Amino acid sequence: MAGFIEIYTWKRKEHFDLFSKMDYPFFNICADLDITTFYKYIKENSEPFFNSFLYVASKAANQIEEFRYRIREDGIYLHDIVNPSFTVMSNDDLFSFCYSDYSDNYLVFKDRVRLSMDKVKEQGNLNEEPRDDYLYITSLPWISFTSVSHPYSISKTDSIPRISWGKFKDNSDGSKTIPLSVCLHHGLADGFHAAKYFSLMQKYLDSPEINL
Repeated sequence: MAGFIEIYTWKRKEHFDLFSKMDYPFFNICADLDITTFYKYIKENSEPFFNSFLYVASKAANQIEEFRYRIREDGIYLHDIVNPSFTVMSNDDLFSFCYSDYSDNYLVFKDRVRLSMDKVKEQGNLNEEPRDDYLYITSLPWISFTSVSHPYSISKTDSIPRISWGKFKDNSDGSKTIPLSVCLHHGLADGFHAAKYFSLMQKYLDSPEINL
C-alpha cells in the first residue's frame, strides 16, 4: 500500500543510512535475456516489439517492492504503481521524453504507449515532470552492449531506477538474446532484488501467450 515508510523500524534502515551518504550510491547490473519465444510470438501476432518489451519491463518492476521505493526530502515513500518514462526517437535523430501510465492489461498499456509516442513525435519534449513514480527506461537498438551508464542528479533524492536494453543478437544455436541493464539506488535495493527482476523478466518473456 502506498505511503511513507516508518524509517526507524524499516528493515533497510542501516543499509539506507550507509549508502545514502555516498556520492554515488547506485549500482548497475547488465545481463542477457533470452527472447527467442517472445520474439517468435510477437512476430506471429504482429505485436510491436518496443511496446511489448516495455510492457514486460514495467510489469516486472511493479511486482517488486524495492523498485517502487523513492527517496523524498521527508523520508522514504512506497508507490503502489510506477509508470514508464521512456525515450522516443524523432525523424531528425533526436530523442524526446515520453510518459505513459502503466496498466496491467497489455492491450490498454499498448494503446496508451502508442498514443503517447505519436504525440511526442509530433511535438517533441525534453521537459521532465516533477514526479517520482516513474521508471526511467531507454532502448539502444543499434548496440548490443555489455555495460551502460546513466546521467544522475546530484540531488540526494534521485532514486528512480534506470532500465535499458540494447540490440538483440541471433545466436548460432538459433536463440535470440538481448542485453538488459538495471541501475538501482543501493540504499533501496540490493543485487538480490535486481536478480529477482531479471528472473521475472525471463519468466514473462518465456510465456508471452499468458503475459501479453
